Amino acid sequence: MTLWTPGGEHPVDPPEVPSDPALTPEERAQLQEMQAEMAEVRQQVLQAPAAVIIANHAMGIYEVAAIHLTADPPQLVEANLAIDALGAVVEGLEGRLGDAEPTLREALTHLRAAYLEVRSRAGGEAEPPT
Repeated sequence: MTLWTPGGEHPVDPPEVPSDPALTPEERAQLQEMQAEMAEVRQQVLQAPAAVIIANHAMGIYEVAAIHLTADPPQLVEANLAIDALGAVVEGLEGRLGDAEPTLREALTHLRAAYLEVRSRAGGEAEPPT
């Protein structure tokens, strides 16, 4: 395993289970189990295309925006930030998000329209997303 830094790649050894005498055998076993689970998740991430993972995170941003838009009262500043973040991902990675790109683009369009509608009902106190 390596870690990239501006100075180049550097080898990184996986952390070893500490031999801390304060850990009970059960705690040490739990720690080893958690490390094994983390290694398994890392392998799953490595096997998935980056576009799929990024699209999943983008949908998380969509959810953040929707939650703020539907709050009572709507949190327009927070929704605006989330919508702009989603726009930065979708528009900044145009043509690179694979099969999810049309869905993400449509979601962004719907969020922008919903924001404008909610903002007009709330009296228009926040800037529209870019």
